[in-house]
Amino acid sequence: MTTLASSKDRKGSAPKAATAATPKQMSLFDRYLTVWVVLCMGIGVFLGKLLPEPVAAIRSLEVSHINLPIAGLIWLMIYPMMLKVDFGSVMDVGRNPRGLWITLFVNWLVKPFGMAFLGWLFFKHLFLPWIGPELADQYTAGVIILAAAPCTAMVFVWSYLTDGDPAYTLVQVAVNDLIMLGLFAPIVKFLVSGTSGLEVPFDVLLWSVIVFIVIPLTAGVLTRHGLLKAKGRAWFEQVFLPRLHPVALSALLLTLVLIFAFQADNITDRWLHVGLIAIPILIQVYFNSSLVYGLMRLFRVNYAVAAPGALIGASNFFELAVATAIALFGPESGAALATVVGVLVEVPVMLSVCAVCNRTRSWFPAPAKAG
Repeated sequence: MTTLASSKDRKGSAPKAATAATPKQMSLFDRYLTVWVVLCMGIGVFLGKLLPEPVAAIRSLEVSHINLPIAGLIWLMIYPMMLKVDFGSVMDVGRNPRGLWITLFVNWLVKPFGMAFLGWLFFKHLFLPWIGPELADQYTAGVIILAAAPCTAMVFVWSYLTDGDPAYTLVQVAVNDLIMLGLFAPIVKFLVSGTSGLEVPFDVLLWSVIVFIVIPLTAGVLTRHGLLKAKGRAWFEQVFLPRLHPVALSALLLTLVLIFAFQADNITDRWLHVGLIAIPILIQVYFNSSLVYGLMRLFRVNYAVAAPGALIGASNFFELAVATAIALFGPESGAALATVVGVLVEVPVMLSVCAVCNRTRSWFPAPAKAG
């Protein structure tokens, strides 16, 4: 994106001062994403109640448990995000090894297993009288799927808002995507089966990884390589990527309209459930971001690495989570609803984490001055 690209090109003390003096802003669409999500939820429920037969016909368009209209929309969400991942940055993996290891530790050990515990605690015990055992299993599965998918694209926005190191952010995202290829399916299978008691067909989970990670990732890498070679980095980052950003967000919102149209009958009786689902998600986000940030400070990692590390450790690749929950349990399932709640809370929560990072940068060692 333009802002990230321009921040990478700034050098010297004067540009840094100008950057500090000018507050960084998200686009209007990004900043109010939660508002658009709520509106799409309402539109979806309205359409589901008003036009039940057309909605049922769309819901029946499935192949191997994957709803085709939603799959197409989710692919439009994920592909533009994969274009931003520069796997050449993995060669620079040793540049900030402490920061990288801390975020990987939280992303792949603390986060999914901690979310499994929170899901089990809240849905299977504390909230059980309000939601019942069947939905308890579904919601537990949904939040586990959400936590098992570390953030990719949106973390570039969060990193930019906190003056994070763009090179480190690229490295972390690229490494997470590579790890997801091998670990996402086994972790989801193990934790969902063990915690919720639901059967997770591994072949469906594997197809989700292929359709929603391998294919768009491969397409993104090939497109990125071809366009960088043909048009150059400036055109790619300042013209091409910004053009696709509205496509990805529009696809996200249309996906939410369909999901809530499919769940209309259930949602009208479960508004309380949305708030209940948000509780363990919020606890997870703030705990993981605090853990990463605290460990970064303990090991004296620079702020420009600590801030995006905390944000990567807290946020989720909710597009993949929504797609996987739909593929495994259906668009009308409680698991799909739980992943959608992750979308609902993502922007305001991550903005609050950004604000904390910006106010506490003095906690970290000052970067070494160029000689």
